[in-house]
Amino acid sequence: MIPDEILATLTLRAGFNSAVVVAGTACLGVAAGVIGSFMLLRKRAMVSDALSHATLPGIALAFLIATALGMEGRSLPVLLAGALFSGVLGVLAIQAISRFTRLPEDAAIGAVLSVFFGVGVVLLSHIQTLATGNQAGLKTFILGQTAAMNRNEAMAIAGLALAALAACVLLFKEFRLLCFDPGFAAGQGWPTVRIDLTLMGLTTLVTVIGLQTVGLILIIALLIVPPAAARFWTEKLWAMLVIAAVLGGISGWLGASLSALVPRLPAGAVIVLVAGSLFLFSFLFAPARGVVATAWRQARLRLAYAEQAALTGLLHGRPPASGGMDTWLRVRGMVRDGALTARGRDAARSSERNRRLWERFLIHYPTLVPGRANWGIDPIDRVLPRDLVLELESLPEQLLP
Repeated sequence: MIPDEILATLTLRAGFNSAVVVAGTACLGVAAGVIGSFMLLRKRAMVSDALSHATLPGIALAFLIATALGMEGRSLPVLLAGALFSGVLGVLAIQAISRFTRLPEDAAIGAVLSVFFGVGVVLLSHIQTLATGNQAGLKTFILGQTAAMNRNEAMAIAGLALAALAACVLLFKEFRLLCFDPGFAAGQGWPTVRIDLTLMGLTTLVTVIGLQTVGLILIIALLIVPPAAARFWTEKLWAMLVIAAVLGGISGWLGASLSALVPRLPAGAVIVLVAGSLFLFSFLFAPARGVVATAWRQARLRLAYAEQAALTGLLHGRPPASGGMDTWLRVRGMVRDGALTARGRDAARSSERNRRLWERFLIHYPTLVPGRANWGIDPIDRVLPRDLVLELESLPEQLLP
């Protein structure tokens, strides 16, 4: 039955070759999520795009050289070696242009991306004219062809992806320092240039090994989309890396599984669509920075402000300007027959005290306002230290200018 087939594929029980391909793709997604997180924080997301496009001339040159030497031109190790060489050359070109000219890095990325990809297209056109140069075998690297992987290739991809992941774990401290404060790292004597090149090298490695899976055009999505989605869930680096690895692994696992279930469905595009769906879900529903959660917090903040203003007004004999707020206060048991109840009176006095203390704090300590506090609304006793609150209470009454 179809549900049994789907479950078997998702649980890696649909055959050894299919399981190895799905597992290898999932490992690639995990490694891409972790390495892409550092690239995203380094503000070099588009470098991955330049790297992926820079691999095309290396693939074509590797095919030409291998064919001229009498070797199998479509051998995956030969083609990936050419892609790696070309990718490293592209990285060095970006670094050299940025370092030794006045051009900004984005201009260097654009130049390398367009020139290398143009050279690759010209070489592919030349290969098509050769007697032994059926280009169809090389076009798979543009959009990827996961189904064409054999067991050895899938295991090699998984092994290289895990090696890249292990390198990120070992160099976690160095990469973290490079992403957040490269100036301080250089001042302390850290070899920032070599660390940066190492990170770029790992990005190149993941880009190259992902060519067979998602292709050189879509590999940037696997490197950037899971980290961008993870950024919505947390403010901590280690948590972001873990979440990006999980999202990348799910994208590779689920995308490859769907491609195996529907043979004509391109795996690379499906993997990217799964990653994009996870990004959209994170964008909308992540509790830390999602759109829905942010809108909910803002709505609660506006309601709390309106409620405190209405309670303070009633304490001084001013009825709420909005009938809806009057109804809200009655539902909460703070108002009855247009007057404050005992509960409402206590809340109004607490609100007035909170507002008065926040005003004093802003007058006497304007540079110490907590960045995450909603001053005037959040209870000041929960935001400021107790001794500071007692000091504010002992100050004479002052009004804001």
